[in-house]
Amino acid sequence: MNATAVIGEIITLFMMAFALGMDAFSVGLGMGFIQLRLKQILYIGLTIGIFHIWMPLIGMVIGRFLSDQFGAVASFAGGLLLLVLGIQMIVSSFKKEDSKVIAPVGFGLFIFALSVSLDSFSVGLSLGIYGARTILSIIMFGLVSMVLTWLGLLIGRRVQGWFGSYSEALGGSILLAFGIKLLLPL
Repeated sequence: MNATAVIGEIITLFMMAFALGMDAFSVGLGMGFIQLRLKQILYIGLTIGIFHIWMPLIGMVIGRFLSDQFGAVASFAGGLLLLVLGIQMIVSSFKKEDSKVIAPVGFGLFIFALSVSLDSFSVGLSLGIYGARTILSIIMFGLVSMVLTWLGLLIGRRVQGWFGSYSEALGGSILLAFGIKLLLPL
């Protein structure tokens, strides 16, 4: 693989990690309105980062198995999965539902981290089918989501919540674009 292809893959993975992390950023903005200590913000970001490593890793392992078994059909399914996930994120960003906030401590933190990292499982599944570099992908997803979670929590402490839905829509748009790219290889 030449240097240009490797750089292209790194940029693509970063953009996907950013798209997935925007969900954590969005939720972090909302959580930032809760009075959280900086120590709690540190733990929340680390936990979400760890979940954004494990969930896509599990998805990639399953995706690679599917790719080995089903070849081109699996690649099409991966692109379709990213399309559906992107559309789902965009649609949910425009819903005006006020849901009860789970406190991000103890079991609530586990539920919180799981809920914002479920989409990374699906993306991991697609990446496994596509054959992306595993270690690079999961480290990128973990670091970017951790940093974006911290940013969301810290900014949420300072500003109003109008950012939240727009960031999730942006994340969904990026995933949608990558789904189209997988379905229509150039």
